[in-house]
Amino acid sequence: MMSNEYIPFLSEIKEVIPHTSIEYTFRMTYEGDVKPGQFFEVSLPKYGEAPISVSGIGDGTVDLTIRKVGKVTNEIFEQYIGARLFLRGPYGNGFDVADYRGKELVVMAGGTGLSPVRGVVDYFATHGEECKGLTLIAGFKSPEDILFKEDLKRWSKTSNVILTVDAAEPDELAAINEEMSPVTVHTGLVTEFISKLTIGSMESAAAVVVGPPAMMRFSIAGLQKIGFPDENLWISQERKMCCGIGKCGHCKIGDVYVCLDGPVFNYTKGRSLLD
Repeated sequence: MMSNEYIPFLSEIKEVIPHTSIEYTFRMTYEGDVKPGQFFEVSLPKYGEAPISVSGIGDGTVDLTIRKVGKVTNEIFEQYIGARLFLRGPYGNGFDVADYRGKELVVMAGGTGLSPVRGVVDYFATHGEECKGLTLIAGFKSPEDILFKEDLKRWSKTSNVILTVDAAEPDELAAINEEMSPVTVHTGLVTEFISKLTIGSMESAAAVVVGPPAMMRFSIAGLQKIGFPDENLWISQERKMCCGIGKCGHCKIGDVYVCLDGPVFNYTKGRSLLD
């Protein structure tokens, strides 16, 4: 008898972690293999489902960082610890930490793009002996939009964390710098900090770029300009997700189904898939 791939399973909310007024992390029960960069379909009866990237992996749990932007996510935000949501997945091709071991790793994230790479950053920030160095360049629209503040401060103890916002008034910048100490919050685009990177050897360096399409395009171009070869670059097209199993065609670019072949791609393949 054939199984129905659309049938989800129930998962209990173990913790709700607010980041901003519209972005919370829901820590959900889950037993099974999962990688950073993969995604689950999260659903509630009568409201529909939404694809959400894995932002953390724990012992018997996964973190799903959700932005309140529509019918499904609005209703998810009404759920609390002990409530249950329907999940199916995980789906897609995630980040493999083995690709970055022994290398100088640069991670560039724009806004909620920090969510799918959070697991990679956390791994190497806590296993520094497995890489030659870790630099995170994370950018947000404003101080109010910064995600994972405690993680950023913790990562800065073992890694080079560059945190920037597009714009902020002087008093706002002073306040967020006091809150985020020892991390310094700059103003400007993430691409402005690429030229300041100090890389020993491009052949033993790797970079991951996740964020809005324009940010990804210009970040990739900046990394190429300082010498990163395409085979040492990775991107995620996580915003393209829809059904998760290659049936709806929403994520199809040419002959590629992003939900099946991605959302994580080495740039030798991903360069033909950028928006």
